[in-house]
Amino acid sequence: MSGSGIQRSAFTSEADFCPDCGSILPLPGREDVVTCKLCGFQVDVTEFDGVEVKTHIIFNKRESAKKEDRPAEDTSGPLVDRKCPKCGHEGMTYTTRQTRSADEGQTVFYGCPRCRFNETEYS
Repeated sequence: MSGSGIQRSAFTSEADFCPDCGSILPLPGREDVVTCKLCGFQVDVTEFDGVEVKTHIIFNKRESAKKEDRPAEDTSGPLVDRKCPKCGHEGMTYTTRQTRSADEGQTVFYGCPRCRFNETEYS
């Protein structure tokens, strides 16, 4: 730690990353230092002079998410002998998760590979 109370690192990194633990540093605020939320390392706010942050968000087009773009049948996952209540297809995929407390049964999620209908069963 130097006389100003601000810690110095043994190596250098990009200004937006903590040089001690590698975490992303919060954006500078009104304080004279930027403090890492994970390890407490402090960087003088003047280190961020001239740094410009730009973001760009790209959304998927609705047309690319249509069912026609998907394969006719998606059989990823194990199949079980269960009839789809929507389209009548025989055979549905399933997964299980423990969504409630440990002393209760698992939740089974069924999916139809033909029409993509999903249903949930709490056992």
